[in-house]
Amino acid sequence: MLTTLQTMAELNIQEKLVNLLNQGNIQLRNPPYTTEDSEAGQQSLQELAVNYAPIVCISVSEVASALESLRSQAVKSGMGNKTYGETCVELFLPKDLKKYTKKNNYLETKLDVLAQDIMDRITEQYGLKYIQLIFKGKTLTPEKRLDEQNVKNKSKMMVLRVSVPESKKQMLEVEEEKKTHDQSVQRTQRGFQILSERDGTDDPATTPFLEIADQKGNPLKIPHSKKKALILAMGFHEKGRALMKRKQYETALGHLVQADDQFVKCGSKLLNTVDNYAVLQLDIVWCYRALEALSYLDDGKRRLQIAEDCFHNCYGDQHQRLMKIKGNTRGEEVLFLRLYLLQSILAHMVGNERQATQKLKQAEDLYERLCVDPGEIKVLKDLGFSEQEARLGLRACHGNVGEATLHITHRRQEREEMKQKESEKRRMCVEGLATLRALGYSKKDAAWALLQTDGDMDGAYRMLLDSAARTNNAELPISQSKVEQLTYPGFDNQVVLPPELLSPSPASSLSEEPSTTYESAGSGNQGEAPMDVDLVNEVLEDIPIHEEDYLDLTLEEESEVIDKMKSYLYKNCASSS
Repeated sequence: MLTTLQTMAELNIQEKLVNLLNQGNIQLRNPPYTTEDSEAGQQSLQELAVNYAPIVCISVSEVASALESLRSQAVKSGMGNKTYGETCVELFLPKDLKKYTKKNNYLETKLDVLAQDIMDRITEQYGLKYIQLIFKGKTLTPEKRLDEQNVKNKSKMMVLRVSVPESKKQMLEVEEEKKTHDQSVQRTQRGFQILSERDGTDDPATTPFLEIADQKGNPLKIPHSKKKALILAMGFHEKGRALMKRKQYETALGHLVQADDQFVKCGSKLLNTVDNYAVLQLDIVWCYRALEALSYLDDGKRRLQIAEDCFHNCYGDQHQRLMKIKGNTRGEEVLFLRLYLLQSILAHMVGNERQATQKLKQAEDLYERLCVDPGEIKVLKDLGFSEQEARLGLRACHGNVGEATLHITHRRQEREEMKQKESEKRRMCVEGLATLRALGYSKKDAAWALLQTDGDMDGAYRMLLDSAARTNNAELPISQSKVEQLTYPGFDNQVVLPPELLSPSPASSLSEEPSTTYESAGSGNQGEAPMDVDLVNEVLEDIPIHEEDYLDLTLEEESEVIDKMKSYLYKNCASSS
């Protein structure tokens, strides 16, 4: 781990130096920094190192070494070295190999070879007997090809010397960890696939199912084709967030990336309408930060920009849309606290200290406003509220205990009314299904008609009669896909997902059907395999009860990041002065 961090630090230095070189319009592959024989212009490079050392806050010798590395890369690129461009990786060798560590070590190789082949070549060339290859903070599996492990041309990998037992043990641990991770992703996907295929017309006492709800908990009508992808996306997101709470960031990242893949299938119209996608981008970059994955720097910038744009679309320029819907914006401010912190980190990584300081100041201001008094939380807990309710209520009400009490009580009443309403609607739907089936309609047709009419049995019956009449008149019946095409833009006068009216749906709005208690639920659909029941119960455990769970941050991690960033930036300021 220490060696990994050391390599990341070297990449950080190079990022800063590249920024300084660009600002000064300096090209290291040209004279006086490179001679006609492509050798280093020692005096000129030394002068640059002396000038840059106080700015990047490291020794002149380290800056000189980093500049030489950049110069060597630039020379190879400028010479149009086809071999390097197509078949080379760069190695970072152990520090005790002084003969090799003062220059770049390029290894020509194809990418469809096993990592073990590369390890054997390194062993022979550099005299290292037992080694591991570290790429983007992860150990490469010797039995797998480089391209299967996302190694690309010009990739940089670290060579780590290990003992024989340690080497075998770590390889087994890596394999076991990957196997566990893959199984977790597969189980999550299967569990939410089962739930996404249920339509809510089964017995609510025995069959849990999922609905997509808005900020207030109101169910949303979404086309079936989009709903399945959205349930999978939000399900993976919730599982990822649950893992983040347990500090299992690497496994969490795998689930969050799966969520990102599913969200993309929902279409840009949906992604620009709800804030779920923005929250997901923040969570992914927060995992990058926790894993110190500097190799994902560019991807982190892209994701933060997506998040910022999405928040702007969902909340309005001055959060006026959010204020209209919720009456306050304090809960969502924790998202902007993380956004500013991550922007500060990325700005610092590329040497833009001014922007890093500005974003950190914005984060600090929000942090001070969002911190709540532990004593006030205790007062509300003594009144019977949960710690989560107390924290969210105090933030929404600017720390006023009396107002927070009324706020939490009102939200509880709203949730209870919603539960009763949805429970009644589902009961009517089940009864209507039984009635329509008794009239001779199939369960599939009856369930579809009831869903289209929000459980109105009379309306569903008329719809089925109309469909039958059209069929008898030799007209094609309206298929479900055709109805979806009409209702999605809002043509049925029951607005489905209009950008101007829908409230921003939170990451936690994938909520269980209110009338169902999953702990005591039966085996699910009749005939459902026991393993499927276990998968459903497993994924439901990670769905939070409170619709604003994704906003309930204790701010402990944020406080640590703020302190760390202040130490970095203040150190730079002191060095500059």
